[in-house]
Amino acid sequence: MIGRRTRKKMAQCLAKASLLVAIFLPSQSQAVTSDWLTSPGGTIRLVASQPKPDGSIPAILEIKLEPGWKTYWRDPGASGIPPQITLDPTGGVALEGIRFPAPKTFGEGAGRYVGYDSSVAFPLVLKRASDDKDLAVRASVFLGVCEDICIPVQGTLDLALKSGDFDNPLDAARIEKAVAALPEPPSDDFRITKAAFDEDAGIIHLDLRLPREAGKPEIFLAGPAGFSFGTPVIGHLAGAERRVDIPVKPAGKDRAIAGKPIALTVRAGDRSMETTLAFD
Repeated sequence: MIGRRTRKKMAQCLAKASLLVAIFLPSQSQAVTSDWLTSPGGTIRLVASQPKPDGSIPAILEIKLEPGWKTYWRDPGASGIPPQITLDPTGGVALEGIRFPAPKTFGEGAGRYVGYDSSVAFPLVLKRASDDKDLAVRASVFLGVCEDICIPVQGTLDLALKSGDFDNPLDAARIEKAVAALPEPPSDDFRITKAAFDEDAGIIHLDLRLPREAGKPEIFLAGPAGFSFGTPVIGHLAGAERRVDIPVKPAGKDRAIAGKPIALTVRAGDRSMETTLAFD
């Protein structure tokens, strides 16, 4: 009798243990990831979660870089290839944008470029575009990686979002981490207090309020098409205020910048901020 009770108790314990394993260990069949795309210098893949009630689909483009390799920001400068993604519309998913963590500046003068020297993940703004229960993401990816020279990387990444599947907690954590690493919106202690464009001089003038003890900031601008930006010149105003002058270089005949949005990212110490500039 004692032996039977013991065996029954052990069976119950094993059943509970199996249930816990099923709960806490994600099933590979439920992981919403693409296969890795391998290239010189690193590997690339897509990671996504199930659609939310509003139709948005949390997702990232994940890039693992080998030591010594770099990849590029949305506006890499005179050299480099920014990440570009095109989705097959037949999969029922639309790409509305790519978001970027604050980058770094590398090189000097004509060889200056902007990007990342360690593994990075770009959050994607995906949206359900179909009433189908099952969705497919088929993404054509084109970007650049570099060690000594820029190497273009091109390929296709596929993943399926099947209705009723559960998200892999590890994948969800990767997406949440990538979103948390994005620049913060403007706040009282970290924002642009004044912005003006001197068309005759071709210079953007910014008054920038920085977090205290942040040190010298790094300034990055992107867009509009047909314009590039020179090296920012950072001066002092009062306290945590800085004056920043940024040369604007039109590439064509259209020199008017009025009404054209410019993405501004500022890195200051361990914080970063992003906002949009627009001039009348």
